[in-house]
Amino acid sequence: MKDKFYSYIQTLQDTITNELEEVDGKAKFQEDIWKRPEGGGGRTRVIENGAIFEKGGVNISGVHGELPKSMQQYFNVENADFFACGLSLVLHPKNPMVPTVHANWRYFEMYDKNGNSIDQWFGGGQDLTPYYLFEEDGKHFHAICKKACDNHNPDFYSNYKKRCDDYFWNSHRNEARGLGGLFFDYCKATDAMTMKDWYNFVTEVGDSFLQAYIPIVLKRKGLPYTKKQRDWQEVRRGRYVEFNLVHDKGTLFGLKTNGRIESILMSLPPHVQWKYDHHPEKGSEEERLVEVLRNPKEWM
Repeated sequence: MKDKFYSYIQTLQDTITNELEEVDGKAKFQEDIWKRPEGGGGRTRVIENGAIFEKGGVNISGVHGELPKSMQQYFNVENADFFACGLSLVLHPKNPMVPTVHANWRYFEMYDKNGNSIDQWFGGGQDLTPYYLFEEDGKHFHAICKKACDNHNPDFYSNYKKRCDDYFWNSHRNEARGLGGLFFDYCKATDAMTMKDWYNFVTEVGDSFLQAYIPIVLKRKGLPYTKKQRDWQEVRRGRYVEFNLVHDKGTLFGLKTNGRIESILMSLPPHVQWKYDHHPEKGSEEERLVEVLRNPKEWM
C-alpha cells in the first residue's frame, strides 16, 4: 500500500504543478529534492511571484525511521518505527479576490521492532480560505467535495465537512480559518471499508482538487482590487499563519520529527500584516466574510 500510494502522489504532484503553471502563465515551480538523515526524503516544488500565484508549494515526502519519543507518547506506543508519505499543497494568490487553498492527502504506517505492521491509516482533506466572500465559489468547492464523497459513502461529506469546520478553527480568535471543505484522519480498515476502499476514496478526493479550485481562480483572477482590499488580505493571512503555527497537527508533527523546515513552513504567505485590535467596518464586505467565519455555513 505504501508503495502504491507514494507512486500515486508522485503522479498527482506532476499533474497539479503542470496545471498550475499553465493557469499562472508566468512563473514556474522550482524543484528541490531533499533527503532526511533519519530516513526518506521528498520533492518540494515552490512557485513564487507569478502572474496569479504570489507564493505556493506542492510538496511530496516519504519518510521513515524510529518514531520520536514525543510521538510515541501521542500514539501510546513504545519502541515503534513508522513510515509516512503524503502530498501537501498551499497556494496564496496575489489578487485578494482569489482565495487561498490548502490540501493534503497522506498515508501512515507503524511497526514494532521486528518490522511487523501494527497500524496503518489514511488521512487528508482540502479547504478554501477566501478574503472576500463569493457564495457561488463556496458552493462550487463544496459541491466537488460532496461528489467525491458520495461515490463512496453518503455520510462521508456531512461527517468530513463538520470535521473540517471543527479542525480549521482558530479557537483563540473564535472563528474559522476559511470556508472549510473536507478533513478526515485515522481512516483504518473496518468491516465496511478495506484499506483498498480507503485508497480509492482518498485518491478520488485528490483527483478532484483541480476541478474544485481552478474554476474559481479563472473566474476571479481578473477582478480589480484596491490597496485597502490588499491590506485586508494581508491581515487575514495573519490569521492563516496563526492557525498553522499554533494549531496545525501536520506542522507540529513535522517539527517534532526533525522535518525539513523549508518544506514545513512553505505554507506561510510572503506578505502578512498584524494590526493592533483590527476590526472590519460595520456593514462592509470584510465584515460579511467574518460573520460567515464565525458561523460556518451549510453550503450544500
